[in-house]
Amino acid sequence: MGEGLKRASGAIYDTGSGFELTAGLAAGQSDAVSPLGARAVSVTRLNGPSDETDWVAEETPVALVYNDISHAVMMTTPTMLEEFALGFSLAEGIVPDASHIYEMEVHEACRGMEVRMRISSECFWRLKAHRRSMTGRTGCGICGVESLEGAIRQKRRVPDTQRFSMQHYPAAMTYLDEVEQLGRLTGCTHAAVWVHPDGSFAGGAEDVGRHVALDKLLGLRARRGWNDGALVISSRASYEMVQKAAMCGVEILFAVSAPTALAVELAKDCGLTLAAFCRRGRANVYSHPERLIGL
Repeated sequence: MGEGLKRASGAIYDTGSGFELTAGLAAGQSDAVSPLGARAVSVTRLNGPSDETDWVAEETPVALVYNDISHAVMMTTPTMLEEFALGFSLAEGIVPDASHIYEMEVHEACRGMEVRMRISSECFWRLKAHRRSMTGRTGCGICGVESLEGAIRQKRRVPDTQRFSMQHYPAAMTYLDEVEQLGRLTGCTHAAVWVHPDGSFAGGAEDVGRHVALDKLLGLRARRGWNDGALVISSRASYEMVQKAAMCGVEILFAVSAPTALAVELAKDCGLTLAAFCRRGRANVYSHPERLIGL
């Protein structure tokens, strides 16, 4: 993708810029908008003497458009939209790598945003074929897929190249708190973080949706070329979260909350190391613990 692409506003959390904490939080000013993706609103509190100002996270419909065809509309915090579009494209198997996205632009649209991408003919033909197979297929009630089996997407076996020393685990968990700038302001976001093998912080992303936060991080990871290391997420480890990670070649995943049975099964099948209930001093490893040194 070219360097001249229009970028979405908002903080990018990486080691190149430090934690870019965007300013402009005009406390006390109702309807003020923060570049972090928050809006000031008036609130009446129980037993409060008068109305006060509170911050709530913005939630915006974002359409992902491939070669002039809208494929999906997602509700997201309107920051890091290029990273989100790239991560979604990789995690959903629309493109095998970033080289298949030739152009990308972010535009304002009717009551939302559009990310317009130009992808390779090979990927676009495959995407159109998938869309045709979904048309009219609602018999099983799972969002247009042809069958229950179709709800479980393709699996990708990840390589076995990574090791992560658990001496860096406590520091890795603290990065979630540092990335959740919007979360500290509003209390309603999830975060995803990439950690280098030496335990140093690589980058992070947050969003009102846990899937979107992960997509943003995976897109940022692809742009920065971070291959080695581990992924940390603030949410539960659902099947979809493990699937997205595996599709992008992630080998080690730490999740703060619980896993699902299907996620554990998928992690085992894909060769991914899955740890959940991750807190400082605690972690339950459900698959492939051999990557974690000093467990």
